[in-house]
Amino acid sequence: MNALPMRQILLADDQASVRDALRLRLEQEPNFAIVGEAVDATGLLLLVAECAAELVLLDWELPGLPAIHLVRLLHDEQPGLKIIAMSSRPEAHQPALQAGATAFLSKGAPPEDLLKTLASL
Repeated sequence: MNALPMRQILLADDQASVRDALRLRLEQEPNFAIVGEAVDATGLLLLVAECAAELVLLDWELPGLPAIHLVRLLHDEQPGLKIIAMSSRPEAHQPALQAGATAFLSKGAPPEDLLKTLASL
C-alpha cells in the first residue's frame, strides 16, 4: 500500500493536446489527482478559488494575463500554492522563477522530468 498523500493538481494550458498529455501521464501515477483544467488566466483564478489544489502546472504563455502578474494573483489567492511554470521557450526559465514559480519545466522535456520535478516539491 502506498502511504504517500494524494497531490491535487490543476492543469493550465490553452492547448488541449498539452493538457491531455499531462493528464494521461499523471493519471498513471497513484499519488496525483487532476482536480481541474483551465484554458486561460481567468479560468485558472476561478479554479484556484474553488478547489483545494496544492499545485498548478502553468503554461507560461497562458492567455488572459501576463504570467508574471498571474503568478502573483495565484499566490495571493492561495499562498502555499506550488506553481510549475512550463514553456517551450528556454528564455522563460529565469523570469518564471523570479516571478515566484516554484519550478520551471521545458514543454519539450521527457515525461520523467515532470515526475522528478513533482517529486522534488
